[in-house]
Amino acid sequence: MKKMKQFPLVYFLASISLSLILSFSGLDNGILNSLSHWAIALSGLWFAVKNKGLTGWIMVSMILGIILGLDWPGIHQFWQNIGIPIPEKITGLKVFSDIFLRLIKTIIAPLLLATLVVGIAGHSNIKQVGRMGLKAITYFEIVTTIALFIGLVAINLTQAGKGTELKVEGTQIEKAEKLLSQKNNHDVILDIFPENIAKSIADNQILQIVVFSILFGIGLAMVGDKTKKNSVLSFMEGLSETMFKFTDIVMWFAPLAVGGAMAYSVSSMGLGVIGNLLKLVGTLYVALIAFVLLVLVPIAILVKLPIRKFISTISEPVSIAFATASSEAALPKAMENLEKMGIPGKIVSFVLPTGYSFNLDGTTLYLSLASVFIAQASGIELSIAQQIQMCLILMLTSKGVAGVRGASFLILVSTVSSLGLDPQKAFAILAVDALMDMGRTTVNVIGNCLATYVIAKWEKEV
Repeated sequence: MKKMKQFPLVYFLASISLSLILSFSGLDNGILNSLSHWAIALSGLWFAVKNKGLTGWIMVSMILGIILGLDWPGIHQFWQNIGIPIPEKITGLKVFSDIFLRLIKTIIAPLLLATLVVGIAGHSNIKQVGRMGLKAITYFEIVTTIALFIGLVAINLTQAGKGTELKVEGTQIEKAEKLLSQKNNHDVILDIFPENIAKSIADNQILQIVVFSILFGIGLAMVGDKTKKNSVLSFMEGLSETMFKFTDIVMWFAPLAVGGAMAYSVSSMGLGVIGNLLKLVGTLYVALIAFVLLVLVPIAILVKLPIRKFISTISEPVSIAFATASSEAALPKAMENLEKMGIPGKIVSFVLPTGYSFNLDGTTLYLSLASVFIAQASGIELSIAQQIQMCLILMLTSKGVAGVRGASFLILVSTVSSLGLDPQKAFAILAVDALMDMGRTTVNVIGNCLATYVIAKWEKEV
């Protein structure tokens, strides 16, 4: 019986292996290629149906989206030949991802407010909040600094920028100018505090929502009348539980959103666009893997993290983060799963959202790596002192525009300009930014989930 249950997975993996063998051996042609792709699709659907878990559906939908994106030119040509007009690119599928992200954004503010208020006013004390904040910021600063230097080491070892011609196309300039037009002046300290909580929610300023929720929770803890205090606490507990159920409902839409996002990305970007920037993409992914293995895994061993259980806990939010390239999309499910793992809600609701502003491991690594890559491609050798100085600047600027759309690109342009380089050189990287964003967002989510466990262990609350 057990072997029968495993057979769909074996068939699924065998189909993927066959497709890869055909691709790299040069034996495949158009028909064989399509057949191998759709063998993967059918076996994947079989596996998802038998597996019944949401994680399985998300992973299979991701692969189906890639296949659809790759094969769409052939599908488009086939229907065109028989006289049925269909879109040349499947941009319409992005609407599924956009709907999912909108629903997720409606969850974040009430979920954070409810869980933090209940954690602080109901189960915690004010001193513990300050202690957790200090420990979290210390941990975040150490780990992100290491990430910056791993990015530097990686790009200096591969010299990926040397000999690379940075071509800037019209679409990249248009996209860059749109992002730059949205840039506002930001005060690193001032922007932590909410001016208007409704505005913070509308702008999806997670850190401001966290600060408001903490202050609200402290204020509620100080209320002397137990009847009034308990009535608010009871409402917040009900809201928290409701929002987790809301999350469960929205998550059933995740496979469709993930498939649509991947199909859109592959179809619109195409694999051929990587070409000239292949070394950059490869260097980034190798550096991200090195960071996980050399930094996150040793930390996990040091705090005696149950690794198998942790992987099972984060697999769903991490797969969503990779496919949608959005940390926010993974936040509600990551919070729910970490609580189920045994981490108290008061720690999860404080550390995880705060990490989204201060602990962007993947993004900081990318920024140091990409900045030096542009310098190399421009024919400029940066000295060790200049690179260290750049990292010191990035330690601050990478945390200064949290919550700003296209923040990593804005920081990259600013850093390149400070090095005396043409900021338009950064525009060329936008051609593969979606592909790199998937990797760095994934590492951001993994790093923040681990940080939550570390702080809980530090507080002896696991």
